[in-house]
Parts: sequence; structure tokens; C-alpha cells
Amino acid sequence: MNTTKTIKSALISVFSKDGLEPIVRKLHEQNVTLYSTGGTEDFIKNLGIPVVPVEDVTSYPSILGGRVKTLHPKVFGGILNRQDNDSDVQQMIEYGIPQIDLVIVDLYPFEKTVASGASEADIIEKIDIGGISLIRAAAKNFKDTVIIASVEEYSNLLALITNQNGGTTLEDRKLLAAKAFHVSSHYDSAIFNYFNTDDTILKQSISGGQILRYGENPHQKGYFFGDFDAMFKKLHGKELSYNNLLDVDAAVNLILEFKHDDPTFAILKHNNACGLATRDTMKAAYLDALAGDPTSAFGGVLISNGQIDADTASEINKLFCEVVIAPSYDEEAISILSEKKNRIILILNDVELPQQQVRTALNGLLVQDRNNITDNKNDLRTVTDTAPTAQQTDDLIFASKICKNTKSNTIVLAKNRTLIASGTGQTSRVDALKQAIEKAHTFGFDLKNSVMASDAFFPFPDCVEIANHAGVTAVIQPGGSIKDDLSINYCNENKVAMVFTGTRHFKH
Repeated sequence: MNTTKTIKSALISVFSKDGLEPIVRKLHEQNVTLYSTGGTEDFIKNLGIPVVPVEDVTSYPSILGGRVKTLHPKVFGGILNRQDNDSDVQQMIEYGIPQIDLVIVDLYPFEKTVASGASEADIIEKIDIGGISLIRAAAKNFKDTVIIASVEEYSNLLALITNQNGGTTLEDRKLLAAKAFHVSSHYDSAIFNYFNTDDTILKQSISGGQILRYGENPHQKGYFFGDFDAMFKKLHGKELSYNNLLDVDAAVNLILEFKHDDPTFAILKHNNACGLATRDTMKAAYLDALAGDPTSAFGGVLISNGQIDADTASEINKLFCEVVIAPSYDEEAISILSEKKNRIILILNDVELPQQQVRTALNGLLVQDRNNITDNKNDLRTVTDTAPTAQQTDDLIFASKICKNTKSNTIVLAKNRTLIASGTGQTSRVDALKQAIEKAHTFGFDLKNSVMASDAFFPFPDCVEIANHAGVTAVIQPGGSIKDDLSINYCNENKVAMVFTGTRHFKH
């Protein structure tokens, strides 16, 4: 069965006229009758091409300041009629309704108007009524009607009518209908989210998903939905993988804790920091971060809170790493880092991250607020007889920032603004501590006068005891256990300083 239909009439009502002229000219060349209204009608007239005003069809002018133009049975009848239905055909004749084979719509820019900070009155006026109705009507009747629902489809339409001499197949029309329903649902979601104050309702519509090589493993499909180019400028390297993106996300969240600190460099592997240091120069910060765990650093993601210069880049170039991220680079650094053709080099833009975090769970989703609390000196409450020194306090805050961004259960050991070692993702806090101590010893670190950070409270004094025997002299933790006194008493007996923050930082 031949499902190809030739376009003989078109209704055009668009906000954006960019790219419209060649379509209009091609339709006119193919003897298509054009219907339009308002600014689009003027645009077509100015091209010297005949156009039938919608008002001539409906016998009603555009009214209410342009709010009502195309909402009329003679318009929607022309779009929605079923050409293989005898009753519809008879009613089209009876009521003098013109057939409309093609509808081209580009909606009022609601999201851009909201983003511009416009007044509510201006925002409300950018809620398209006629356009969204035309889209839904034409998409519903895709068996007979072609729908172009956004300026992004203009070039596609032009290619179709040029290559197929004004004809479209059922497959063409159904595909365009699917795209049109995406446009309408996305538009409605944006409007709902503008008005919504009920946090128990979640509507998200994200366009432009990127197909990744695969997911976490080669047998899994993977996609990224988001505006990567808003967050980063990619300077060099291969396409990022699913696992790369997870590591980059973890790296960005971690380095933002140190955004306003002295030069800081972090190295991550499987979403956790394996090296991090703050120094007077970026080169020194990198070298001391690398020393924290040079084994895990192989194939890792590297990120800094400041410019990477040529000296730092020369050191980085000695290491195999997947991704390097910084807010800026000098030209020589870019040249050095680009010597490895697959190495991904990114500039991190100053972009605010989403304030809600969403993940799948069971047969639904879990949604939570972003953890925006970063422990600082004002949050610390000394609960022991021994107070931390100024140096220890700096190290405690440093360790807490890393701890917040490490998989639970976690213990972080730090000294002189350097990550000495961490225990990550363990089923007990004691295991996490033992892992961190063993790792520190493996890489030759002296834990004497180091500090310890925990993402949650200690229900027993075992962790502070083990840490103290290893050389830890100051501890930061949320507190809040009914047995806090056990840990406090041990610290008092052994002259260990301990501070409570009052904030837990689980990360699962």
C-alpha cells in the first residue's frame, strides 16, 4: 500500500523565522497553498509569495491581543480530518473546511523567557496556546498530516520536500509526530516546573541525549543526558565513556570544596580520591597528590582548582591518565598534555550544579537535595580537654572535605594539607580505618601527628583508639552517638583533640 502523500497546503505559524525562507520558497515552487497569520504572514508576504490569512478562513480576526488566532474549527478540522473517512470528507465539504497537509510551528520561547529573569507577566504571555494545540492536532493525525514542531526540524523538512518532490511517507510523518509530541511534552513540563511548589511531584524532560560507547561494562548500553558543553570546553582527546563521566562528576564535586583555597590538585579513581594536596604551587600540589597513591593514580582522573602551567603539565605527562580537568591552562601546558592523543583535556566552566540529585531505586527513583554543607571552622565544637592547634584545625577541615566526597563507610587520614590515605566503601568504620592505616604505611607515610576524619559518628571508642596508636592526634566527626562519651573519654585520657561538626556526610 502506497502511503506517500503530497503536500498541497500548509499552515505556518512560527515564533522563529530563522531558516524559514527556503522552506517557504520551495513550498511555493511546488504550488502549495500557504495559510498564515500575524508576524509569519507578514514575513511570507515580504518574500513576495502569496499567502492566505487565517482570518479569511475563519472569518474571525486575531483577537485578545493575539492570544486567539488559530483556535477555530475550520483550522483544526483541516488538520484533524481523516481523509479515508467518508463522514469526515462530507463534513469538510459541508462546512467549507480547507484541507491542511502540513503544519509548521515554532513555539514561544517559554524557557528562555524564564531564564532571562523576566517578570511573571512576561513569562505568562510566553505560554503558547494555539501553537501547542496545532502541534498536538497535527501529530495525532500523522496518517494524513505532516507536523514540524520546532526550528530544529526546518532543515529536515526542506530536505524531505526537495528530495521527494513534496511527498512524505507514513514513516516520515510518524517520526515527525514523535518528535512533535516530545516538543509538546517538554514544553508542558517546563511550564509545570515553573509553577510547581509540590516537591512530591517530579517531572524532568531532557533533550539531546548523547550515545556513549557503552555503560559501566561493554555489554550495557549507556547514554548521557545533560549539557556537557555548558560545563566543559573539551580541548583534546577521545570521547568520554560512562565511567569517565562518573569519575569526572566525582572530581568536579570534590574540587569545588577547594575552589577558593590555595593551589589544590586531586587524583581520583572509581569516584574516590586516591591523592589530594594543597600547596603554594600547582606543581607541588600535583606531585604530593601523586605521592599519596601512585599505583591507583594510573589511569585516573586529574583535576585542579587553578591554572595548570607547563611545569605541572610536564610532570602530569609522565603519568598515564584518562582525563585532566582545570579551570584554565597556559598554551604550553595544552601542547604538552596533548602529546597523548587519547588523553581527554577539559576546561571546567563556572556552572552551578543541579540542586537535586536523582537516582534509580527499585522500581522508581530516589530524589534528594544536594549536600551543600561544607564543614568550616565556625562549625567545629571542641568536645575534648585538648583543643586542636591551628595547623590541626586546617588539616581537619581539609580531611573533612575529602571525607564528604568519599564513598561510605570512610575514614580519611591527612597531614599538612595532604591526603595520606583513606578507607573507602567499607562495611564497618573500623575496617575503613584499618584500610587507611595499611595504605599509608604501604606508601611510606608517617602518621605521627596526623588527623582523622569520619563521615559519621563513632558508636564505640575502637576507632579513636586504633587511630591514636597509629599516630593520629586530632579527630573530626559529626558526633551524635548515644555513646559519644566513650570516644571523648578515650581522647581525654590520651590527649587527643576531637571536634564535632553536627553534620553527617554519608555518600552511597
